[in-house]
Amino acid sequence: MDNMNNKNTPLLSIRDLEIAFGLPSEPLTSVVRNVNFDIFAGQKLALVGESGSGKSVTALSILKLHDTRHTHYLHGEIEFAGQDLLSFNEDDMRKVRGQDIAMIFQEPMTALNPVYRIGEQLIEGLILHKGMSRAKARAHMIELLDRTGIVEPHKRIDAYPHMLSGGQRQRVMIAMALACQPRLLIADEPTTALDVTIQAQIIELLEDLQKEFGMAVLMITHDLNMVKRFADHVCVMKDGEIVEQNNVTDLFSNTKHSYTQHLLNSEPEKLVSESDVSKSSDELLSAKDIRCYFPIKAGFFNRKIGDVKAVDDVSVVLKKSETLGIVGESGSGKTTLGMCLLRLQNCEGEIYLNGNTISNLNSREMRPLRKDIQVVFQDPFSSLSPRMNIKQIIEEGLIIHFPELNADERYKRIINILNEVGLEEAMLSRYPHEFSGGQRQRIAIARVVILEPKLILLDEPTSALDVSVQKQVLNLLSNLQKKHNISYLFITHDLKVIRAMSHKVIVMRNGKVVEEGETEKLFEDPESSYTKTLLQASLFRE
Repeated sequence: MDNMNNKNTPLLSIRDLEIAFGLPSEPLTSVVRNVNFDIFAGQKLALVGESGSGKSVTALSILKLHDTRHTHYLHGEIEFAGQDLLSFNEDDMRKVRGQDIAMIFQEPMTALNPVYRIGEQLIEGLILHKGMSRAKARAHMIELLDRTGIVEPHKRIDAYPHMLSGGQRQRVMIAMALACQPRLLIADEPTTALDVTIQAQIIELLEDLQKEFGMAVLMITHDLNMVKRFADHVCVMKDGEIVEQNNVTDLFSNTKHSYTQHLLNSEPEKLVSESDVSKSSDELLSAKDIRCYFPIKAGFFNRKIGDVKAVDDVSVVLKKSETLGIVGESGSGKTTLGMCLLRLQNCEGEIYLNGNTISNLNSREMRPLRKDIQVVFQDPFSSLSPRMNIKQIIEEGLIIHFPELNADERYKRIINILNEVGLEEAMLSRYPHEFSGGQRQRIAIARVVILEPKLILLDEPTSALDVSVQKQVLNLLSNLQKKHNISYLFITHDLKVIRAMSHKVIVMRNGKVVEEGETEKLFEDPESSYTKTLLQASLFRE
């Protein structure tokens, strides 16, 4: 690619872009229309929007990574360094990918080949684009892995992707993207799947490397707080079109478009107060000295050599109509603790429900209590049977736990709960794949609440949802709690959500509780250094 030294000339210029999907024999559906924006050398531009807005489609079109059989560029230009990329054939594009324009994908585990060692994948671009020898390419990548914060890079370079944590895999993807020192880096939701402390580290790393290499960066995200922290310029997309663009300061202080304002207003609001739960309220669930250890085995005879202490002497108390937030990074033990408390995971310790011990009950003895203690999982698509329609999914629990109800009585209850969660009777014959993520989560909530439980474990129930849908689901959960006096165990690593939803919080690290207390007190005056680190790392706390 030719060098362009004129600072007034964009490095990347997209003009009137329109993209459609569909087979040639079928009517085409435009998914991106009238897209116009420029990126200058060294600039950080954020492309913001919810799922389905067209932001990733636009980004992938820059490198022509769409399936050519189903993708049609109906109109427009994508000009990079003075050349129209849409006119390039596949051989020409291979020379651009990685060398001039590189991309970091949202989920590094799917972007890295699981059957090859990290090193083999890292050096490929250097050998192809730079003509380096394997030895020189390997040495360069070890140096770059070290630069991205990988500990002992000379050892990690020979690891397979599954042997690395999510944060380490994302650092490997960044090192791979920067190997040939590209002029434009496209980062597609690079921190969505990561814990808050790792998110902050990755953003700081991208900022440092961007300044060091002088790259332009196109950040694809739905996280407005990250945009405020990272970007110079913002483009907001909705339904395949850019509805507003401006420099980051002006866009946040003087929003023009109603959709941008809608996104800004979608941050979780405080939905609970400590006064909601009386100090004299009865305890619904209590647990003392919960321990859950997983054995570590090694050697020819597979002998036990130690334990992973997933939950280590944890005690909790949950009152009726109260929400207890359980916070921690991946691997802290928060989900394992939740499973132990609901007797879905074997553990040691004492657990009481309504004052009665359930620690020593077997699975048959627990069965009558299951309708009182329910779970809403992180990904409703994997927890809803694809072979059952919505009526069958919601009705299944009623048939098991309320055998005295006849078909008409069950149907009335189903209609009532659908209305409560904001769904319609006409949807009952549809299947899970026919719904959006937010609608599927509402179905998962309806399936649980219809059983009139006293306690619901919410395991990251909004982490896979867009900000506006997340807010809707949180409001729904709050309203259902107040109406039905339900207690929640709310597990998440999203501190904004915990602050909005929880009366009390426990902070977990390495299987232990490092701090607990009333939500506002803990947020305003944390005592543990680890809690302070989490709060400082969270991008909403400035």
